[in-house]
Amino acid sequence: MNNLLDQITALAKRRGFIYPTSEIYGGLTSSYDYGPLGVELLNNIKRLWWKEFITKRDDMVGLDSQIMLRPETWVASGHVTSFADPLVEDKVTNKRYRADHLIEAWLQQHQDIKDVVIENMSIDEMAEFLQTHAVKSPDGNDITRPKSFNLLFETHLGVVAGEKSTVYLRGETAQGIFSNFKNVLDSTRVKLPFGIGQIGKSFRNEITSGQFVFRTLEFEQGEIEYFFDPEGTDWEQLFKSWQDAMWHFVTSTLGINIENLRWRKHTDKERSHYSKDTYDLEYHFPFGWKELWGIAYRTDYDLKQHIQYSGVDLQYRDPVSGRTFVPHVIEPAVGINRLFLMALVDSFVEKEKRTVLQLKPQLAPKLVAVFPLVANKEELVAKAHSVYKLLKAHDLAVAWDERGNIGKRYLSQDEAGTPWCVTIDYDTLKDDTVTVRDRDTTKQDRIKITKLIDYFHSLFFE
Repeated sequence: MNNLLDQITALAKRRGFIYPTSEIYGGLTSSYDYGPLGVELLNNIKRLWWKEFITKRDDMVGLDSQIMLRPETWVASGHVTSFADPLVEDKVTNKRYRADHLIEAWLQQHQDIKDVVIENMSIDEMAEFLQTHAVKSPDGNDITRPKSFNLLFETHLGVVAGEKSTVYLRGETAQGIFSNFKNVLDSTRVKLPFGIGQIGKSFRNEITSGQFVFRTLEFEQGEIEYFFDPEGTDWEQLFKSWQDAMWHFVTSTLGINIENLRWRKHTDKERSHYSKDTYDLEYHFPFGWKELWGIAYRTDYDLKQHIQYSGVDLQYRDPVSGRTFVPHVIEPAVGINRLFLMALVDSFVEKEKRTVLQLKPQLAPKLVAVFPLVANKEELVAKAHSVYKLLKAHDLAVAWDERGNIGKRYLSQDEAGTPWCVTIDYDTLKDDTVTVRDRDTTKQDRIKITKLIDYFHSLFFE
């Protein structure tokens, strides 16, 4: 299966989806840049997420909080003391690895060892396992005993020695929502139950690399905090409704194969101390079943923590009964970059000596590609440009390609995930019809130029 990830990684660079960060300087670990096609796919995912979970819902509002917050925020949330991974180090190369990942890799090589639940293991239990089974580093060397490694990136405000103030790059977007809870209440007409959602960058000083954009130092989250009155709302029904919404978005909106998805409930030992229930929606990536989207019932823990540390009253006052209380929260949180990687993996198909990204049209970076049959015929090029401009004028994402022969152009657009290609040929000059080729079936239809907009709109919105 790792061969599949290698193929996708190669295609992503070749077609301009993803580049290694600072590649001309040798790259930066666990860091990637999104190229011309990648940024379009990423933005399409974000737009669909925002539309489905914010714009279309009457019980949701949006937010865009800062990346750097007052450092007390992260003390209150517990990130300063408990936001950590189990770190081990290769005694020869000094490379760092996550202890749980080394155990997982060892278990894959020793499938006769059963009933080991890594998620339940404490750092001491991981140390015992590594020692008992003499687990080595990927380079075959001895490793150090695991220790706790904090994931928060620390930086400083100010430039004068002795006057610098420590701040952190946020490890999640959620805390900006909690710290703005009162502002949202005071400035809008929202009433419980309601949610606040945002998409934004988060940063984690990850130990490991090697899973492409699945785990990176800098990433985007789509995070929702849904507030409700536990006395008036059945949390289990609300929790299930959010699970259904998550499932619908992945399977229907993004078009992901349900056979590659599953729910996994956190064990009591694995679940965060403040959570009453937690599930992960997992996807079967080339490197195994991994968390795509988490949902947790965080009770009233976060708001109470911020009340304690800030001294500000963040209670909600019921407009009917006058009762004041701290709302409870259900949190669905997804990594946008993981949705991106899932879309690439799930749509990657090799058939009939061609590689195709069978992305849903709503996701595809380019909806249509326009070609002149040959690039050295002025009349064909001029006519093709007029069709290209027509489609762009109707807000369709259109690509132009006149390189090489028509077969190579089709193959290039297949790899880019473009659903349809329009070819302008000599018959076009006679009857104003063009050839429209379908990416998935390779079927070709002859369509009047005047009918193209309606044709693509009917396919796009079907």
